[in-house]
Amino acid sequence: MRIKTIEPIAVRLPMRKPVIMAGEEVHQADNVLVRITTDSGYVGWGEAASAPLMTGETVAGMVAAIRYLTAALVGRDSRDIAGAAWVMQDRMYGNTGAKAAIEIALHDLAARAVGKPVHALLGEQQRTRVPLLGMIGGGDFDGDVRDAERAKREGFTVFKIKVGIDTAERDAKRTRAICAVIGSGSVISADANQGFGTEEAIEYVRTVAGTGLDFFEQPVIAHDLAGMAAVAAASDIAIGADEGIHSLGDIRSHHEQQAARGVSLKAIKLGGLRPLVEAGRLCAELGMAVNIACKTGEAGIACAAALHAAAVMPALDWGMSLTNLALREDIIARPLYVAHGHAEVPDGPGLGITVDEASVAHYRIDVPEREIA
Repeated sequence: MRIKTIEPIAVRLPMRKPVIMAGEEVHQADNVLVRITTDSGYVGWGEAASAPLMTGETVAGMVAAIRYLTAALVGRDSRDIAGAAWVMQDRMYGNTGAKAAIEIALHDLAARAVGKPVHALLGEQQRTRVPLLGMIGGGDFDGDVRDAERAKREGFTVFKIKVGIDTAERDAKRTRAICAVIGSGSVISADANQGFGTEEAIEYVRTVAGTGLDFFEQPVIAHDLAGMAAVAAASDIAIGADEGIHSLGDIRSHHEQQAARGVSLKAIKLGGLRPLVEAGRLCAELGMAVNIACKTGEAGIACAAALHAAAVMPALDWGMSLTNLALREDIIARPLYVAHGHAEVPDGPGLGITVDEASVAHYRIDVPEREIA
């Protein structure tokens, strides 16, 4: 079970419709897949999205990082995932998305080799179905209201409204209309993606008070914990952190400074599935709520991996964002099973999916090889 090859594959996937966020519009998904083979013939797949505003990584940068890390990993026992993580950390600072793609592929390999699902390697399974966030992110008042109505009809019970893309007043007006359509009995969140200043964020939370909004994610720029704490103090609506969470230390800092009551956890921010699960366990100890999220545009490999992490989390108070649902076409042969606003955790060997290599070849894009000094 020695690692034989590690191949980064850049892909560009079509979206059903653009996702409009503060500072970013996603019209297509630029991701990097990782295909790892072993000397015994097993194959494992991983994936990470480019996220310049979140991890600082582009597709070209991730491909270069994966190629750079390959020299230190080829020949190692593919089952020693913790050892591989230490090697990657020792060889290269940051680049958590690239490292996550490799780490996910190693989990897929290791689990396939023993005929178990990936979640069996991560901990005791807590759930087989995961509540999904119905994403409302077009920035268009009437279109977003229709999207909310449709998601409710489809059985979603957790919702996320993208804000920070207009004035606080207009975003609040749109939020109030969407909350009225969704009604009671659901978990409703708004996500500013760092799009507001502190005063704007305070204006927003005060204006939407009483509408049923349960939490407000990343209202201000990630490093401004004082601003986050000020927004938290101004409203009874729980404040969540996303772009500000890249480590266990970040979670502790937000908790200690009363800057957030919950966090959004992503494999690309933390470096893989094991640190993702570890972060969820820390949140449980601190009494903080958890949302697991895939980056906008991540396809079936990354989404399946996130479902395995979600399966073992102590709690999943704020649901999960499964972003492959926003793609016009995916790169797995059989879609992840989603019904009534919930996703089933795959239970086959490894990630429990089959990658459609013809689809991968169709959407593959060339990335010039760059050498890292």
